[in-house]
Amino acid sequence: MPHDHIISAKQLSRADIEEVLDRAAEIDDNPAAFTQRHPGALLGLLFFEPSTRTKMSFTAAIKRLGGDVVDMGPVEYSSVEKGESLADTVRVVEGYADALVMRHPSEGSAKMASEFVDVPLINAGDGAGQHPTQTLLDLYTIRENAGLDDLTIGIMGDLKYGRTVHSLAHALTNFDATQHFISPESLKLPRSVRYDLHEEGATIREHTELEPILSSLDVLYVTRIQKERFPDESEYRAVAGEYQIDAQTLEEVNDDVTVLHPLPRVDEIDHDVDATEHAQFFEQAHNGVPVRMALLDLMLEGESA
Repeated sequence: MPHDHIISAKQLSRADIEEVLDRAAEIDDNPAAFTQRHPGALLGLLFFEPSTRTKMSFTAAIKRLGGDVVDMGPVEYSSVEKGESLADTVRVVEGYADALVMRHPSEGSAKMASEFVDVPLINAGDGAGQHPTQTLLDLYTIRENAGLDDLTIGIMGDLKYGRTVHSLAHALTNFDATQHFISPESLKLPRSVRYDLHEEGATIREHTELEPILSSLDVLYVTRIQKERFPDESEYRAVAGEYQIDAQTLEEVNDDVTVLHPLPRVDEIDHDVDATEHAQFFEQAHNGVPVRMALLDLMLEGESA
């Protein structure tokens, strides 16, 4: 990998993305060939926010590569509770690990932390900012189901606070993709993200309703309305549950439409969708292991070169 740290999807070129996805495909095809690629390697986990899929799949990824994790553990049991700064925390944990994975509630925190460490640091989500490794596994799943060029994708839900949306939208500018964004007016893409996408030459359309464009989509990417990001709970209650799909919603779509979701879901995808041929969100979550294995393999390979 040409990058010391993975902070944002904006830094990833098409070649960078394809290198990771191709390595992930190799791992999927022959996982046994990668089981001892990095014996003894230690991955430092610094999660200042809750996580299931990201934390567990990174743990599985490094262990399948022959390494292990050192985990800061819950914030309330760490020195953060004593007032330790983020800069000091990452500088300390850097001494225990060969690479770091960090999730933090403050946008820009991963970029700041990376300036204090020499080992690779991977952003596992910085507030409403970026989540580049989620984007890589999203792209891998899209490539497996629909391809990444000549793609029409609908991205629906919380586009204002959704870091998975911001990352994916930027990464898709590397491909021939038309992006439709569906959300309430109050949760539209931030102006700064729209500006960047236009500057990158993206073809984007914004909508408040899904139905008019549903039949044109190859992929429907649904996101949760994120209660924890709203500064005012009344603002959340005004839009909660507004954008939902069920099996009936999908009756009019093309047979090969893929439905994705970064998870966790609340009520935006009914459980009756799970039994349809369109649902690929659990496979999407499972793809976190080979994709994060691929990224760690490439980054640790670069460190040892």
